[in-house]
Amino acid sequence: MAISDWPIAERPRERLLAKGASILSDAELLAVLLRTGLRGKSAVELARELLEQFNGLTGLFSAGSELAKVKGLGDAKRAQFAAAIELARRSIEEKLQSGAALTSPGAVRDYLRLALGGKLHEVFVCIWLDAQHRVIKFDEPFRGTLTQTSVYPREIVKAALAVNAAAVIFAHNHPSGAAQPSQADELLTRNLKEALALVDVKVLDHFIVAGSHALSFAERGLL
Repeated sequence: MAISDWPIAERPRERLLAKGASILSDAELLAVLLRTGLRGKSAVELARELLEQFNGLTGLFSAGSELAKVKGLGDAKRAQFAAAIELARRSIEEKLQSGAALTSPGAVRDYLRLALGGKLHEVFVCIWLDAQHRVIKFDEPFRGTLTQTSVYPREIVKAALAVNAAAVIFAHNHPSGAAQPSQADELLTRNLKEALALVDVKVLDHFIVAGSHALSFAERGLL
């Protein structure tokens, strides 16, 4: 049954307007974004299937090009998803820029998942911080296949000095879907840490993002 055939008091959009978005389930909120379902399937039913297929909201928002393979998600719906994800990313970025990044480790992780989780190519990013660990700048100095030789410590040191950073959080993604650090990842991190120590810039963490997962070097004792 189409949502338009439901009683008005049960329709997700009308319930949202009447009582607020917080009372809606994840599937109902997605249905508001989707607006329409498929023949014989309401937007809520389509939303539930998407959540199941991608293991929840985080997996769905990190799906990237995989969404193009889903029946019922045309260009318009995928564009709406992309816009919603980008708005969420920018909101978290504003939150990080307004306070100390280390007091919001969950926000850092969420930002990186949204920023990197759906990318098909590898990117390396730096979150430069001041002495109070407030965000100075988000930077993406390298992209492509990341190895020890493709991320140059000299360039990272120059970038740190250019923004007068006191600390940094590194991150890069694994489009393959494996969030485990390789030996090359660990070697690169050590080299960058040693190079930055020469100019008194502390490496606070290095995240590896793979889809909806974000592994922290600091939490693993790898720094």
